[in-house]
Amino acid sequence: MPELPEVETVRRGLEPVMEGARIVALVQRRPDLRFPFPDDFAARVAGRRVTALARRAKYLLIHLEDGAVLICHLGMSGSFRIERRAAADVPGSFHHARPRDAKHDHVCLSLQGPDGEAALVTYNDPRRFGFMLLAEAAELDAHPLLAGLGVEPTGNALDGALLSELLRGRQAPLKAALLDQRIIAGLGNIYVCEALWRAGLSPRRRAGSIAGQAGATARAGRLAEAVRTVISEAIAAGGSSLRDHMQTDGSLGYFQHSFNVYDREGEACRKPGCQGTIRRIVQSGRSTFYCPACQR
Repeated sequence: MPELPEVETVRRGLEPVMEGARIVALVQRRPDLRFPFPDDFAARVAGRRVTALARRAKYLLIHLEDGAVLICHLGMSGSFRIERRAAADVPGSFHHARPRDAKHDHVCLSLQGPDGEAALVTYNDPRRFGFMLLAEAAELDAHPLLAGLGVEPTGNALDGALLSELLRGRQAPLKAALLDQRIIAGLGNIYVCEALWRAGLSPRRRAGSIAGQAGATARAGRLAEAVRTVISEAIAAGGSSLRDHMQTDGSLGYFQHSFNVYDREGEACRKPGCQGTIRRIVQSGRSTFYCPACQR
C-alpha cells in the first residue's frame, strides 16, 4: 500500500494541473470501489473549481470552491494519470510496474486550467481497494477517517519531547506503536523499519522504554529525527515504488535504492563498523527487517 511519501508525491504531481482548474465533467465508470461513490457524484463535482490539493496522513484531499472536499485513498493499486495534448504522465512512484489497462480506469475528470488548457485526470485501480468520498471542509477534522489521526511526521512538530510524551507508558513493541495512526499519522511498514535502523533501536523493544519521565530522551530524539529524515528523503526521491505505486508522470520512485534494511534479509548491515546481518521477523502479521547487532 502506498505510504505517506508516495501520496505526497502524487499530490505534488497533480497540483500543477488541478489547482485552480475547473472540473468540466466527471465520468464515473462503476458504482463503487472499496466503498460506493457519493450519490450524484458527477453532478456534485462538475463545474466546481479546485482551490487546493492537500494531504492528511495517506489521504489526498481535493478542495473545491463550494466548500466540498474530495477525500481520495489509493488503496493497494490506485494511481492517477494526467493526459494533455503534449503528453501523458502518471505522478507517484513504485518498485514494480503499475498496470495501465484502460479497463481499470474508474473515474475521469475533464479539467480546464486557468489558462484555458484542457487536461484529463484519470483514476486507475485494478484491485479497487481505493476510494473517493465527499465531505465538507468545515467538518473535515471530525470526519471518521480523519478524526483521531496523530501528528504528521513532516516538519518540526515531531521532536524528541513530543515522541516521548506519545510513547510514555506504552507496552506495545516500538514498531507497532509507530504504525499506530493515532500516534503518528501516515507512517507505514517500510519507513518505520528504515527509521528504527537509523536510530539504532530494536523494533521489538517496548515502546515506552524510549520515553523518560519528562521531556525528551536521547533515544526519542534520535528516533524523531530519523523519522523526519527518512520521510523527507523519500518524498524528495519520489517514494518507494513498491508493488503498484506509480507517479503521475508514469515514472518509478527511487528511494527503494536507498533501503538499508527493508527487503534486505540475509544481507550485511550497512552501518559503518557493524558486522551484523539483516534479519526478517513477523510482527502483527507484517514483515519487519532489522539488524539485531546494532539495533538495541
